[in-house]
Amino acid sequence: MAEQNLYGVAMHKLLIALLVVVAAGCTLEQPRIIVITSTPELSSSGGILPLSQPPLGATNGGTADNTVLLPVDQPEEHTVQPGDTLSRIAQQYGTTVAALIAENNLVNPDIIEVGQIIRLPSAPTSLSPSVLLLPDILFVRGPLSSSFDVQTFISQQPGYLSQVTDTVTTNTDTGAGFDETLTSWQIIERISLEYSVDARLLLSLLEMKSGLLSNPTPDSVRIMFPVIGLDQSLGINRSGLYRQLAYVANELNRGYYGYKTRGLRVLEFQDGTRFQINPALNPATIGVQYFLSRNQAPGTWLAEVSANGQFAATYTRFFGTPVVDTAETLVPENLVQPELTLPFAPGETWLYTGGPHGGWGSGSAWASLDFAPPDERPPGTGFCYVSITPIRAVASGKIVRSGNGTVILDLDGDMDEGTGWTIVYLHLSSSIGPGETVAPGDVLGTASCAGGFSSATHLHIGRKYNGEWIPADCSSCIPGFAVTPFTMSGWSAESIAGQEYQGYLVSASARRQAEQGRATTINQVSW
Repeated sequence: MAEQNLYGVAMHKLLIALLVVVAAGCTLEQPRIIVITSTPELSSSGGILPLSQPPLGATNGGTADNTVLLPVDQPEEHTVQPGDTLSRIAQQYGTTVAALIAENNLVNPDIIEVGQIIRLPSAPTSLSPSVLLLPDILFVRGPLSSSFDVQTFISQQPGYLSQVTDTVTTNTDTGAGFDETLTSWQIIERISLEYSVDARLLLSLLEMKSGLLSNPTPDSVRIMFPVIGLDQSLGINRSGLYRQLAYVANELNRGYYGYKTRGLRVLEFQDGTRFQINPALNPATIGVQYFLSRNQAPGTWLAEVSANGQFAATYTRFFGTPVVDTAETLVPENLVQPELTLPFAPGETWLYTGGPHGGWGSGSAWASLDFAPPDERPPGTGFCYVSITPIRAVASGKIVRSGNGTVILDLDGDMDEGTGWTIVYLHLSSSIGPGETVAPGDVLGTASCAGGFSSATHLHIGRKYNGEWIPADCSSCIPGFAVTPFTMSGWSAESIAGQEYQGYLVSASARRQAEQGRATTINQVSW
């Protein structure tokens, strides 16, 4: 996708720039750069049945805003580990790269070394507002999402959105992009499916920031940049509806899953203002608060997320008043994954090239793993080629969606990827169609560079439950969200805290390390 291509290239360059010296304890004596193959990315009237109490806009548990702080488990400093970058450290502790540079008087922030001490900003002295904005079930594209008709809803609105189109670039099997013009509803539906974010949330934020649902004559800037302007700092082109909403969905997920699975506890603004995330909130509200805090002044943000603020008013105006119950969850406590096999045939040896990383976009839960096929690329071809080694079904189920390099295997067979377990395959060259029933080991396609962002042929595979991305390793998850690790044919994923794409596969008798390249045995996996 266009946004993944641009975002992935920018992050790729950033990771190369932020060179980290790898310690001898990681078995490498010389400095190295890790090259990643990232995969960054109801009724027609929209009425919603209440779920339970208390309603949107209420405070939860009587917690007073900005008065009672819980202890924040945040150290005063961080010791740089192999694989760390300044941006990763900033994300890990809920701060910014600029704040770390200022705090540490870094002369050359592009280079950090293993063992270097990075001082962290002090803990915040204020809580974020305790107003509950949205239940989790209406944040994730889950059990209540499939019945909402995006096309019909947009056609009923008086605003300019129904006229918006955008050119979206999609990777082919060989990595070349092809352009297609999509309507606004096709773009919103696609973003909703890819990132697994409910379309009504995307529409509400789009209206809140641009008025495209209600205003029939917006200016050209609103049409081209309805949410956020061009990010000059990274040189990322975010023009057009697809790129804009890809950013929105990824940052919503960064807040939601950052809190649930990666220890996010602080919101920091560009002026240095910091809020401790209110413990009375549910993950969906935190996701909305996080997104709205990006590129925003604290005073404006506080007004937007208040009980009578712009978000609550906009969502309610179009979709009714949702009701939030912080005890409800899409994922039951101690969820156990069904038995899965590795996505290739017994006896084959594949390469474990990517540890736990984003299911779609780096903001989502680190739900996915990467594998490269055993066949070498044909002579004269680039790193993107169509493999000849089949990728196989890891369990029985039905194909609920296929296309643009993506195949979704629905394990409960109800043809709704927002319910129960689903397995997401990406970068497949495949002709399998929706509705086909498969058994473990059935061929689904072969690895390529199709769809998403990929710099080399590989398979990206991840898990969702009730539409929620399930982290491959939940060792950093909040209490009550403990799920079994991503396990296939007895191999279980292990992550490295704060280091996307790094980690291990562990079985009863062996351990494999995620690593690029074929000139090593540490990433070879078979069963």
